[in-house]
Amino acid sequence: MKYMLLLYAAPYKEPAYGTPEFDEMMAAFAATSETYKNDGVLVGGEGLQGIETATSLRITSGKVETMDGPFAETREHLGGYYVIDVDDLDSALKYAAMIPVAHFGTIEVRPLLDYEVEN
Repeated sequence: MKYMLLLYAAPYKEPAYGTPEFDEMMAAFAATSETYKNDGVLVGGEGLQGIETATSLRITSGKVETMDGPFAETREHLGGYYVIDVDDLDSALKYAAMIPVAHFGTIEVRPLLDYEVEN
């Protein structure tokens, strides 16, 4: 089953760029990605540019509306994601716990819909 691991964190809690803590976090991300690859569970993943680059879209009464920035108001920002393919939720949670953001943010674990599976 495929799961998306969504990485949320409050920017003020993240290690500052250029600090040893930031370098440690980035090394931990590299190690996490390498573990996922070596274990054969990595489907994909990327970091996202800052929320100031986001555009949100919705359709209201048939009219497309766009807004600058993310729509949800939250202190934590979506900063990236992994998609993994594992046997079950327990396995997905094990891999999610490896992500450095879990130490200062939140990892949301959600199964992906499989439109090819008949219900």
